[in-house]
Amino acid sequence: AKSLVVGTDKKAGIHVFDMTGKAVSFTPSPRLNNVDLRANVRVNGKLEVLVVASDRRDETNAAAALFTLDTTARKLVPLANLPVGPGEAYGMCLWKRQSDEQVYAFLVLKDGRIDQVEINLAGATPSGKVVRSMKLATQSEGCVVDDRTGLLYVAEEDVGLWRFDARPDSSTKPQRLARNDGKRLVADAEGLAIAPSGKRGGYLIASSQGDYAYSLYRLIDGRYLGRFRITDGVVDGVQETDGLELVLGDFGPDYPNGLLVVQDGDNNPETQNFKYLSWADVLKALF
Repeated sequence: AKSLVVGTDKKAGIHVFDMTGKAVSFTPSPRLNNVDLRANVRVNGKLEVLVVASDRRDETNAAAALFTLDTTARKLVPLANLPVGPGEAYGMCLWKRQSDEQVYAFLVLKDGRIDQVEINLAGATPSGKVVRSMKLATQSEGCVVDDRTGLLYVAEEDVGLWRFDARPDSSTKPQRLARNDGKRLVADAEGLAIAPSGKRGGYLIASSQGDYAYSLYRLIDGRYLGRFRITDGVVDGVQETDGLELVLGDFGPDYPNGLLVVQDGDNNPETQNFKYLSWADVLKALF
């Protein structure tokens, strides 16, 4: 119940929210697009919560903005800004490799290129180097890595969902997971998140932005399982979701089995915001 949620306002900066949805801190930084985090990362010898966002302030040169999350003060502490390469930064997700806890950032460029950045946090000044690049044919953004299996999932907006091996020495060729067929998944395909189960099982959830829905797939083989929408309830429903995140576990009495957070792109008459849902409620509706 004391957990925190980090979310970007793409034109203003990055927020930290509590479990009631209240913004408890804000870090001005225009043009941060996607954000991800990993806990228990060793930063200059100290265990921290590492937060990384794609920085698109310079649309010709992509960068990654690094922060740590001070969970006591409930605010972000700027750490570094790492140049990545030419192109406009768009999507971003992290992978913490289980074998050695090395952290990689996958920066999805707007043209579909995906740069894998090895982040070095051992010294006083963080650094990063691109160790591999992959390419999808058209505009892409949403991505997520399954830390257990080392598999990277990427949404190509007008085409569908793809899977890569996240290991830096592996093939750069993608495997198709799902097509935008106008029924199960409707363009744009956007945010992705994972609900892990056991060593390899669980679900992949994708934002089917074109019809304000969310599609569910089985991780182990990509089998389509169903879809749902978020309608009016305690607060208004959700439309035009870009980013989303799902974390399993006990987040207090309202979210005992996991928390799903989605961006609500059409929140008239107010500006866009984020909505919290109980994962248990989603599973109940689906199954």
